[in-house]
Amino acid sequence: MNRIAEFVKQKRRAAGLTQEEFALRSGLGLRFVRELEQGKPTVRMDKVNVALAMFGCEAVPGRMEVKR
Repeated sequence: MNRIAEFVKQKRRAAGLTQEEFALRSGLGLRFVRELEQGKPTVRMDKVNVALAMFGCEAVPGRMEVKR
């Protein structure tokens, strides 16, 4: 599993959200959330950033940084 997949899954669980609840709150599809958390290598970066924005983060080529 990749770092972003692990991060999103850990943060979602820490927030007490199911994948379904996370999908609804973020505006993403449940299928996308599942594929993201499974580490699918071909997910869309714009949607990845929507998921990461739920935790104040953003994916940047070469690194992941926290927005303040």
